[in-house]
Amino acid sequence: MVPGDTYATRRRLPHLSKPSRSYFVTFCTFRRRILEPAERTIVLDCCVHDHRRDYWLECVVVMPDHVHLILAPYEHTSISRVMQCLKSVSAHKVNKENGQRGRLWQEESFDRLIRSEENLRRKAEYISCNPVRAGLVAGVDDYQWIWREWIEGRTGEGACSPTGITS
Repeated sequence: MVPGDTYATRRRLPHLSKPSRSYFVTFCTFRRRILEPAERTIVLDCCVHDHRRDYWLECVVVMPDHVHLILAPYEHTSISRVMQCLKSVSAHKVNKENGQRGRLWQEESFDRLIRSEENLRRKAEYISCNPVRAGLVAGVDDYQWIWREWIEGRTGEGACSPTGITS
C-alpha cells in the first residue's frame, strides 16, 4: 500500500482502507444474539488488549448485541487484520467461557473512515452515549462496558484491560 492512497474492497459491504487513519467500526453478534454481562466483559477486554500495540483505541462500547469502536491501526497492520483478530479472539474466549463452539459475530463489520479530528470527537461522543440512548443506563459513566482513551486510558488502564483481566 502506498502511503496516502485509499483502497476500496467489497464483500457484502464496501470497505475503505487508508494508512494512518481512524475508523468508526460497528460489528454485530451472529443472529443478534444477546451477550451476557460476563461475555461483554470478555469482549471489552479483547478490544482494549492491543491498544497501543497494534492500534490506537479512542473508545469502545460493548452493547448487548453489537460493538462500536473507534481505532487507528498502526503501520504494521490493517483495519481488516485488526478486526479479524479482534473478532476471532473474542469469539474464542466467549465460547471457551461458555463451553460452546460456533460463530459469535456476523461475518462483516461496518467500518467508516473518519475524516477529521473534529469528526472523530463527535463520533466518540456518539458511541459513548449509545447505552443512554438505548435506555440501558441513565448516564454514560453508569455503563460498565465502555472504555474511552481520554478517561479510562488516562487512569493507567490503557495498557491492559479496563477490568484488570489480562489474557
